[in-house]
Amino acid sequence: MKFTINSGELQRALTAVGGAVPSKSTMPILECVLFERAGDSLRLLASDLDISMSLQVPVPFESNGAGGRDRVAVPARRLLDTLRALSDVPVTFTSDADFGVELTTDQGRYKMVGFDGADFPALPSLDDARALETTGATIRRAVGQTSFAVSRDALRPAMMGVYFQLAPEGGRVVATDGHRLVRLSLTSLAADPNLEFVVPEKALSLAAKAAPEDGPCTLRVGSGYAEFDYGDVRVLGRLIDEPYPNYEAVIPQDNDRMLTISREAMLRAVRRVALYSSTMTHQVRLSLNEGQVVISAEDIERNSEARETVMCEYDAEPMEIGFNAVYLAEVLENARAEDVVFALSTPNRAGVVRPAEHPDGEEVLMLIMPVMLNAYA
Repeated sequence: MKFTINSGELQRALTAVGGAVPSKSTMPILECVLFERAGDSLRLLASDLDISMSLQVPVPFESNGAGGRDRVAVPARRLLDTLRALSDVPVTFTSDADFGVELTTDQGRYKMVGFDGADFPALPSLDDARALETTGATIRRAVGQTSFAVSRDALRPAMMGVYFQLAPEGGRVVATDGHRLVRLSLTSLAADPNLEFVVPEKALSLAAKAAPEDGPCTLRVGSGYAEFDYGDVRVLGRLIDEPYPNYEAVIPQDNDRMLTISREAMLRAVRRVALYSSTMTHQVRLSLNEGQVVISAEDIERNSEARETVMCEYDAEPMEIGFNAVYLAEVLENARAEDVVFALSTPNRAGVVRPAEHPDGEEVLMLIMPVMLNAYA
């Protein structure tokens, strides 16, 4: 195999697929990226056996006159480090019959030992999978809106992924870690008949990064995998084979105390006040009164405290409720609206947060669990 490509272009392609390369593996070939000729394109493939990513780059192939192979696995880290150290210059890539790899520029030559590409794990076949047509923008939206709430607790494997619950009239994308919950409803993500599956957060993160701003996406689900196909780029992840918890059961239906507030004003106030909260609990207190909310925090160990008043729309009974400042800030960051509406009930029941206005074909519900305050007014 022999071709010439700009070093910056090859570096960007390797960086994209490099997210699927494990940092350490008992199989050395998995620490490589497979270079494969696919017609007039170079196909790059990386995999850790759970997540795989392939990308095609058009390149002008040449004959190297040495019986070079059309498939060779190249050590990912060394190759990427080399490209990063180079200036933005043309690079000639050559592999020989013994899987030796050589990079040549006008000023230097760099050799490394590759592996037989035939030994690289093949992607699972999804020929019999369910195929859904959507867009890259929809995938970006679904992942960007929910991934922050995915659990990191390995004892609850289902919650370490994002739950897709698709029906003919539209789909729901759900994530929760037990402290926060996000439910995004999208009419543009539908399936007939119904389809449910849980995709690991890492695979979805790669799929979102690879998604084009404006372009189609074919989502295939089957054989224990989900594949996001954007044409020249494909991301495939092994599904989490665990039932997702009944998230609907924890969403309160009768929260009748409504607080409408500027998302940006509240987010900035929470961030400032949180600097004075306990480093152990990150607790902030919301004191709700007619027309205003007082956000306060204290750190007894450091003898420090802070409070801010933010104007709002609230005409229910006064109340106090506590939240983890980190979780509250993340909910506000991801609400993505000018104003948000908090639906509250009592200080020990979950609060429901919604944008005051939703884009067409979309509805977001966020839930945040309270923390116990020392005393309630």
